[in-house]
Amino acid sequence: MQTYKLFCSKGKNTSNPASLLEVFIMFFFFFFFSDEDSLFTYDCSTAEKKPEENKGEDGRPMDQGSDMILASTFSTSGSYFALTDDSKRLILFRTKPWQCLSVRVVVRRCTALTFTASEERVLVADKSGDVYSFSVLEPHGGGRLELGHLSMLLDVAVSPDDRFVLTADRDEKIRVSWAAAPHSIEAFCLGHTEFVSRILVVPSHPELLLSSSGDCTLRLWEYRSGRQLQCCDLASLQEPVAPQGPKAPPACGAVITILSLLESLPVVLVFHLEASGQQLAFRQQLTFPHRVWDVAFEETQGLWVLQDCHESPLVLWRPVRGQWQSVPESAVLQRLASHLRGHWAMLEGSVGAADGFRSLYKATFDNMTSYLKKKEERLLQQLEKQQRRKSPPPGPPGGTKRARSGPAALGC
Repeated sequence: MQTYKLFCSKGKNTSNPASLLEVFIMFFFFFFFSDEDSLFTYDCSTAEKKPEENKGEDGRPMDQGSDMILASTFSTSGSYFALTDDSKRLILFRTKPWQCLSVRVVVRRCTALTFTASEERVLVADKSGDVYSFSVLEPHGGGRLELGHLSMLLDVAVSPDDRFVLTADRDEKIRVSWAAAPHSIEAFCLGHTEFVSRILVVPSHPELLLSSSGDCTLRLWEYRSGRQLQCCDLASLQEPVAPQGPKAPPACGAVITILSLLESLPVVLVFHLEASGQQLAFRQQLTFPHRVWDVAFEETQGLWVLQDCHESPLVLWRPVRGQWQSVPESAVLQRLASHLRGHWAMLEGSVGAADGFRSLYKATFDNMTSYLKKKEERLLQQLEKQQRRKSPPPGPPGGTKRARSGPAALGC
């Protein structure tokens, strides 16, 4: 079984931030490339560290981390960008122009983060199950604990009106909490049988939620009621029949494209969410010669695909008559690929690496077979004991006692 990442595009009305062409998140740094051919690079190893935070409760030095980026996100308008790394730092950027605003320390290593719709706060989920909020308007302010799970959190999202905070954990649960009072739970979205790896509030349908999981399913929810609307088993999908003849693209905003990225596999699944039926429809399977690391939409309906190949690390796809097709290399694609090859040493650790989600699957043990076998053995032993009690074994031949000879035998 594989796990999945979700990406959403609305064609020309895409919510991708501020005409961004692409942001590449590397192990220790990221670089940003815009339409104006400008490049912004940030190295996390040069960010501020606080030595006093690197000691545990016993006073011994703790693991300081390798500055590897764990999660990142843009704000809705694209004006802000935030990332966290394994050195327990939250780094906030302004994107117009690019500038690092603050480096703050988080309590534990984080797994996901998101901006609120108002862009006043950034929510950070960590591996212990807690969600902290940090101010964007006061970039040096400390974090505030908002809510907590009993299990490791894997993703966090907010509703477009900032009324609800949605969290997904390793224990198959999606929780919908009131943002103003996070201890007040509106609903649970229950149905996944493995960890929930990603959740996404559909941009044009703010009442709908998409979720992906290690159980090999993609599910659509009405999250305020916790009602499941659809469940797509990705392991049993069949390639849809290609349309005959030319097909005009749908009206702008009528169809939302959902991409499901299969971890450690060279495949991307394309779904459409119809505005009228609120149902997911499988449209196409994109196959690549190398394992896909990440994908990203651009405003001009392009799909950038990052793969683990030094010679061709980046490919661009576009919809042609309703079907996604690879396009020839352009000057922009060549420049981006050149930057990636120049920093390829940072990616060497991921080439051919194993599934990063494998450790999230819970170990299961089939104790029933062993239990039934031992139970049968105990019942047989008990039956044998009962049979021995009911019919004792016969005594030796001539079992009657003999009169003892001697003087005592003659007495009366």
